Amino acid sequence: MFINCKLATLTLVLTLCGQVHSGGIIGGREAKPHSRPYMVLLKTKMPDDPDDGHCGGFLLNEDFVMTAAHCQAESYRVLLGLHSYYDKNGTQELSVVQSFPHKDYDAKHVKNDIMLLKLSSKAKFNEHVKPIPLAEEDNGHLPNLCMVSGWGLTGKDNYMSDILLEVNVTLTNNSHCAGRKLYCSEGPTGPGEGDSGGPLVCEDGKAYGLVSCSKKPDLDGPIVYKYTKIPDHKEWIDTIMQHKGKF
Repeated sequence: MFINCKLATLTLVLTLCGQVHSGGIIGGREAKPHSRPYMVLLKTKMPDDPDDGHCGGFLLNEDFVMTAAHCQAESYRVLLGLHSYYDKNGTQELSVVQSFPHKDYDAKHVKNDIMLLKLSSKAKFNEHVKPIPLAEEDNGHLPNLCMVSGWGLTGKDNYMSDILLEVNVTLTNNSHCAGRKLYCSEGPTGPGEGDSGGPLVCEDGKAYGLVSCSKKPDLDGPIVYKYTKIPDHKEWIDTIMQHKGKF
């Protein structure tokens, strides 16, 4: 089931690094309603675009949301506690008072693709709205049993999903990610347009990365999905959050 035409006009965001690939949560399934209470649907607005943009994100505490730096916009609306776009009962919709894209974000080469958003008012925690802890380090080993989720395109048509979808991904030692503060997964399933900024959550329930971009290096090869590594940016994250964005 997909949403109506009004929502289908949203600008769905996924940075395509290198060769273009379009897709979304492909090969996924519906998430159990409110089983991922940290998930955020981020609506973005640009001055010359009448339509809303759309990214994923996740709640870190009552004041901050994390997403991808390439989701930067003039203004933002944050939806918390959402499962189905048709049913907004109990959801919280908040504005953003300040955005913090990484100081070394490189849009051309898609480096340091990470951003913090400070909410205009505090999120109210309940069974449907809770923060997710961040991974401190990965000890040089790839985390196991990882999953991504979002409301992006499913790959079946040009409509975003009206319900939260999720899919398992297996991280690989890919040459495109090694030494670049990135995790990678490969194959026919993974995130895509509209899922940017959503969390890469692994077996211990912590966020290890966030959806950044995808690439198909070889015509006959698999799609490579890239995720910004959170442990490699932890010092920057802590600095912003500890100062509550007051610089």
